[in-house]
Amino acid sequence: MKKYKGVSTWLAVILATTGLTLAGCAGGYTPQNAPESFPCVAEDKLDKTVAVEAELADLSCSFKRWESMETLHFNVAIKNVSSTPQRYRVNIFLDNGKAVGGLIPRKTGKGLVKPGETAKAVYPVAQMPKQPKAIILKIGTIGP
Repeated sequence: MKKYKGVSTWLAVILATTGLTLAGCAGGYTPQNAPESFPCVAEDKLDKTVAVEAELADLSCSFKRWESMETLHFNVAIKNVSSTPQRYRVNIFLDNGKAVGGLIPRKTGKGLVKPGETAKAVYPVAQMPKQPKAIILKIGTIGP
């Protein structure tokens, strides 16, 4: 009778491990099968808030080597649609709790983004070897 109890416990452990492994591999690009640049998420999984002074010109993703591993990079391009030079704050929140972002332009020594111009930035996500399922994108303006 004791033999069956041990066998059922090991069978449950093996089934649970297999299920978790398969669930972790489901969906999204991985570095082995990802194109050079691809849409980060479907349009219905992107919640974006963009300031009236900005227009999102590009939001795409790619996998590149960073900190000795293939990791997700966000490519962001913002066009200044206002009549004054601007500096933008970009925040990207992922469904797994990670977040990245920064300022465009990062430094103001060469000036701000002039009206009608487009500025770009790339944001790597540490230890993110898969495509996210959902994103919250916030773009706002800040003073110089």
